[in-house]
Amino acid sequence: MKIGYARCSTARQDTSVQIGLLAKIGVERDRVYIDHAVSGRQAKRPGLENAINASREGDEFCVTKLDRLSRSAGDLHETVNRLAARGVALLIDGKVYDPADPMGKMFIGMLGLMAEFESDLIRARTRDAIAAAAAAGKMKGRPHTLTPEERAYLLQVYETRQFKIETLCKNTGLKRSALYSNLTLAREERDALAVARGE
Repeated sequence: MKIGYARCSTARQDTSVQIGLLAKIGVERDRVYIDHAVSGRQAKRPGLENAINASREGDEFCVTKLDRLSRSAGDLHETVNRLAARGVALLIDGKVYDPADPMGKMFIGMLGLMAEFESDLIRARTRDAIAAAAAAGKMKGRPHTLTPEERAYLLQVYETRQFKIETLCKNTGLKRSALYSNLTLAREERDALAVARGE
């Protein structure tokens, strides 16, 4: 049996594209488990838990992309081990990776490291860009004077939950209302890009 899992990070996104892709590889709609507006780095993902618990020996656990399952190598390793303990293979974008097979396990590990590396790079670039823009005085002014790239960087930093709003306001030169306005616009732009990419 094929068990599907779909996830989107924000409330404005939907999982219809993922569900459609899962259907194309034979996952029945009532076998697709969903986490809506849940980050891949969050520990609590009820849909993922239900999907794993529904998996039985010989099943295939299906996701459209690896980053839908996890964006941390450690978390991915734990999830794959849980599936392997149940005798369940992992199917990513139509390709089967059997964690019980040494080659399959190696490829899953490599994919996980690449996904985490990409995520870490984005966060590092975000921090650097915010700092550079703030130092150059480019992030001051009216709510929508930030470029789309600056807004995206700001949203990335905000979603790490590592900084207080007051700190972000101080570092960017934005008032609280302007900061939230830019965050809202950045989410809309990110959602539009995700839809265009079919995520």
